[in-house]
Amino acid sequence: MANLRQGLDMAERKNLTDANVAELEKRAKKYEVWDAKLPHLCVRVEVSGKKTFYFVYSIGGRTRWLRIGPAAMRAAEARTEAKKLIGDVARGGDPQAERMARRGGLTFEQLHTRYVEEWAKKRNKSWRQPDNLIRTRVLPRWAKLRASEIRRVDVRLLIGSIAKPILANQVKAAISAVFSFAVKHDLVVLNPCKGVDDNPTNSRDRVLSDTEVPLFWAGCDQVDPVKAAALRVVLLTGQRPGEVCCMRREHIKDNWWQLPGEPQPELLWPGTKNKQGHRVWLSAKVRELIGNETEGLVFANERGNPIDDLDVAMRAISELMGLEPAVTPHDLRRTMGSTITGRAHGREAMDRILNHRKKSVTDVYDRHDYARADKLIMEDVAGALMRLVEGREQDNVIALARGS
Repeated sequence: MANLRQGLDMAERKNLTDANVAELEKRAKKYEVWDAKLPHLCVRVEVSGKKTFYFVYSIGGRTRWLRIGPAAMRAAEARTEAKKLIGDVARGGDPQAERMARRGGLTFEQLHTRYVEEWAKKRNKSWRQPDNLIRTRVLPRWAKLRASEIRRVDVRLLIGSIAKPILANQVKAAISAVFSFAVKHDLVVLNPCKGVDDNPTNSRDRVLSDTEVPLFWAGCDQVDPVKAAALRVVLLTGQRPGEVCCMRREHIKDNWWQLPGEPQPELLWPGTKNKQGHRVWLSAKVRELIGNETEGLVFANERGNPIDDLDVAMRAISELMGLEPAVTPHDLRRTMGSTITGRAHGREAMDRILNHRKKSVTDVYDRHDYARADKLIMEDVAGALMRLVEGREQDNVIALARGS
């Protein structure tokens, strides 16, 4: 509250009595006169001459102006109310936010819409996945509930109704993000997710086994063909699902997919996760999957935007093909990385191709020095995976040295 105190020290002060308040005259600009006896209580005089008592305080470095009432109320009444509010703030309260929450009629659905439009779309390039979780798992139960009335017990009941621990944790995180936005913008007082523990989970290391790869590939024929092609490309390139969804033909040069590190909004390209430019050789099978057009999104929905909900398509494939535990799009990326090391190309090659941000890999060498080796590795790994898909016998594993 240091800035507020400095401001009060320089402010105009009077002992606010009914008589003194009545004598305050209007000026060319609105102004405040502060009570000489009680900090944080003032009367504001508008250009029109209207007078209003305010309680002024600070929360988290932000100054709040809370209207107490018109000057028609007695000054002693305003001082009594200000003393009560000082106590509320001292106990950790935020009177202005609490008043707004009581008055506010935002439903959770309306709050979620504001969060997506005002915050998530502008700052989180992966906003679609939590948005889908909210729409499918939360809105059916909470859409019409007042956001300010949702309590910790409501969060526990909703999360407890989701059988899969990891999914339940993801839903809770999506809800918490919405409420964190609401608290920051004074739309609600508290985030009801605070104090609700995550479900214990094991570190995920799911990869497709040799027998599951052909099941996954066959299952892709049962879902949306554009999403199926994107999932297959995730498996064969090992790139992040969100980046594959936004793949641009303008970024493909001589069969190399060149991923700009920084966003390109005009092309709906979000940039890479680690903000580093990257290049990936597209094997013959990948080139067959994406076709040979020269511009536009490789995987677009009906509205011409990048596809999303790959996780939904992957869950459908898992259920159709009996893949247990269910496979996620990221598990496909992990499977490709595991195949790289499994075919004796080494962990460094895996980190390099998957664009892992490791100083020993990304900051020490020029990626273009590895172009020929990476090309051979990508063709070798894609060939090995396709032999599993087609039920053909695997060849011997041969390590590829740099520059070979």
